[in-house]
Amino acid sequence: MRPLQTNERDNNRHFEEFHWPDRDNAWISFNKVLVIGLGQLGLPVAKYVKDRGFDVYGYDISTKALERAEKTAGIKKAINFSGFDVYIICVSTHKQEDMFSPQIDGILSIVQDKISKEAKNGALVAIESTIPKGTSKKVFEMLNHRLHVAHAPHRWYALEEKEHGVNQLRVVGGVCDCCLRVAMQFYDGSEKSSFSLSPQSSSSNELESQSDMEVAPMAIGGTGGVGAGDEKEDSAALSLSTNDGNNTSKKTSLGIPMHPVPDIEIAELTKIIENAHRYLQIAFAEDLYLYCQANNINFAELRDSLNTKWNVNILEPREGIGGHCLPKDTKMFLNSSKSIKSKILEAAIDVDNEYRRHLVLKTSHQTVCESLFPKYLDVGKSGNRDSAETILDMTSIGKLVPASAYAGNPINK
Repeated sequence: MRPLQTNERDNNRHFEEFHWPDRDNAWISFNKVLVIGLGQLGLPVAKYVKDRGFDVYGYDISTKALERAEKTAGIKKAINFSGFDVYIICVSTHKQEDMFSPQIDGILSIVQDKISKEAKNGALVAIESTIPKGTSKKVFEMLNHRLHVAHAPHRWYALEEKEHGVNQLRVVGGVCDCCLRVAMQFYDGSEKSSFSLSPQSSSSNELESQSDMEVAPMAIGGTGGVGAGDEKEDSAALSLSTNDGNNTSKKTSLGIPMHPVPDIEIAELTKIIENAHRYLQIAFAEDLYLYCQANNINFAELRDSLNTKWNVNILEPREGIGGHCLPKDTKMFLNSSKSIKSKILEAAIDVDNEYRRHLVLKTSHQTVCESLFPKYLDVGKSGNRDSAETILDMTSIGKLVPASAYAGNPINK
């Protein structure tokens, strides 16, 4: 068995400290799960894990978040960090004062001050927060190789929670091969001691296949047991039976389809590059909008025309690229390399800034016109729209821009 990140000696040390009799074939039993961070990401995760039958607790620095989780989902408040089989980290990774700037201090603080001091050997630390390349290894070192560390970046769209919620195809990586196996057992329910990557992956990157034999479950750290929801016959739950020669036991996973990768940094990069790609798509739409403004072209009609082609999907520019993820994760990707920077992403950031300035200028012109020329605007409201729009399109130096320059170019549909 080859390790994925650490050398063979460190990988052996990792296993020996757990005192496992059969490190290649041991099955971990999960029962108690602690979800750290109960915000926009963590609360849906906690709900989902609880619905799968696990004994779920929550932790958040916000008292309101804890109260909301208990009230809406019955998530119990964690008194301490001891005795858990799984720690799911869903902590925000942006600065409090600037949501567009990445920062992982919150994660590192939780690991250093709580998990490293209270967690039992062999527990799984699953980082679902978006993190920079190299963070998972750093966490593994901070935990002194005592715990399994995996990264399973979240994919979540609140407006389409059923199709794109917690239970959708996701990527997972582990610092060591054993970390990946344990993470797959918890998330996906894979009963093999090791497994191959999905068919889409290159054969050269396939994990080495180990034993397919079925084994009895092993509790983490010598305590705990099979998940609390094992007695349920929920069709959505994934129950895996193993035979130890005397009896058969069931094991429950989250039942989430996972795409395992052999390198933890691939998992880390996947999430931030996904969002950087989305950033590029929106920035191109903004750039095209500005082009239409400068050349007196109807953007909406052009966009509709372009999108008739099967492999073209020009997005709609709105109020600029915002939200918790796209700007922050794009910066995270740009900062991931010291030797080379993505020129196209840097240009996209410039485009978004220019587009935002355009919106501010247009809004300020409209405000000025509404205060200086109410008479003309009233005429426009009563039917003479051309007169009103001509006034609204005055520039800061007093020149007039044809009303048609903005016609048919809504920022929002």
